[in-house]
Amino acid sequence: MTKHQSQYLIKKNNNEYEVVIGLEVHAQVLSNSKLFSSSPTKFGAEPNTQVSLVDAAFPGMLPVINEFCIKQAVKTGIGLNAKINKRSIFDRKNYFYPDLPQGYQISQYKNPIVGEGSVTLDLPSGEKKIGIERLHLEQDAGKSIHDLDPENTFVDLNRSGVALMEIVSKPDLRSPDEVNIYIKKLRSIMRYLGTCDGNMQEGSLRADVNVSVRKKGDKKFGTRCEIKNVNSIKFMQMAIEYEANRQSNLIENGETIDQETRLFDTKKNETRSMRSKEDAHDYRYFPDPDLLPLELGDEFIENLKKEIPELPDQKKKRFIEKFKLTPYEANILVSDIETSRYFEEVIKNSDVKLSVNWITGELFALLNEKNLEISHSPISAKNLSKLINLIKDGTISGKIAKTVFELMIETDKNPLKIIEEKSLKQQSDPKELEKIITKVITDNADKVKEYKSGKDKLLGFFVGQVMKVSGGKANPQLVNEILKKKLK
Repeated sequence: MTKHQSQYLIKKNNNEYEVVIGLEVHAQVLSNSKLFSSSPTKFGAEPNTQVSLVDAAFPGMLPVINEFCIKQAVKTGIGLNAKINKRSIFDRKNYFYPDLPQGYQISQYKNPIVGEGSVTLDLPSGEKKIGIERLHLEQDAGKSIHDLDPENTFVDLNRSGVALMEIVSKPDLRSPDEVNIYIKKLRSIMRYLGTCDGNMQEGSLRADVNVSVRKKGDKKFGTRCEIKNVNSIKFMQMAIEYEANRQSNLIENGETIDQETRLFDTKKNETRSMRSKEDAHDYRYFPDPDLLPLELGDEFIENLKKEIPELPDQKKKRFIEKFKLTPYEANILVSDIETSRYFEEVIKNSDVKLSVNWITGELFALLNEKNLEISHSPISAKNLSKLINLIKDGTISGKIAKTVFELMIETDKNPLKIIEEKSLKQQSDPKELEKIITKVITDNADKVKEYKSGKDKLLGFFVGQVMKVSGGKANPQLVNEILKKKLK
């Protein structure tokens, strides 16, 4: 595959194929209880301990809508710049599966709660808008467990009835890289809103990936295949690459592509056929007779709009205008809500430029090394701010600061205390520095002659010698100033 602008083009013989991708993202609503029952939704509970009679589909049990889940879906819709539908309908989607006790899933079909919207991606080539087709609410199924017994499948219904938002994109994505950026942006928006935690390891965010290919220049879409339930961005990218190659090979060989549902085998790094793709009529959708149409008033929607926080795009614009950050720096700092909070905490009392450099440099390197989120950073924003101020006022040099930073990792101690305990304070007394510089000049008379004969680069040698004698504690700026005067 070769990158072409924001596209991936697959070269086969004399033909080039474009990849067309649409995503159906299943985002678990951040809520303490399920969509139609009061059962808890805590991750990692013992199997079948968070199941009510409604979730287990006992006869005569009626669903009752969870208003908080409705609010979360509407807020997500607002965050996606989407149309909020004042009237939506819950349907029954009929299919059989062992972990679907009712024999149908309560979902939305023709009348979803949220209509068309868009998400803006920041690509190397510039901004690109990805269309959102719809967002609808539905209940999750339970979980079938096949590896605990050689002969039996176990069923855990803890997830049964958990509220999901299915966010369906238009087929506007053109490469695995764009999918990566899109998922991260979607997850970021929902985390800012507090509507989904986006935790892919816990299954809070997963996607069905629709892939088709067409010859470069064609306007008509090819036959698409849907890859079900992919739960990591890396696997989504791998599945797209494999599937796009598979489909383009079929076309090159004069074969047809079957519209079907496929699974991605993460061990073999390939997709395989699961079943022929169903159409909507196969599910026999019809309005759920136990649930009235959902009617939302203007006041309800307007009140939720007032609760919407500053979202990544708005925050990025503010960071650029107010703090004079580059778009690249702003992008990094707003991509995650915890990172933006940490940054704003640090710059309350510290130099912005130094703060950006230390957060995106030393701190990010530390977090990557220890595989930590910034919310679990061993160094608090308050103490990093203090460290930056000690560099700014000349108490320590940037080099000493790195030593102090390393010592802060273990204890998150006030950097000033570390400096005092370890005697790391920068030498900034001109008289003391002059004594060291005079000695260095006296000891290196031959180098002084060379410097005076035009070898300006030797200044670095003298600075190095002074730093060595001072144990790295001399103020480099002052050393440079005094040395230049003395060497004249």
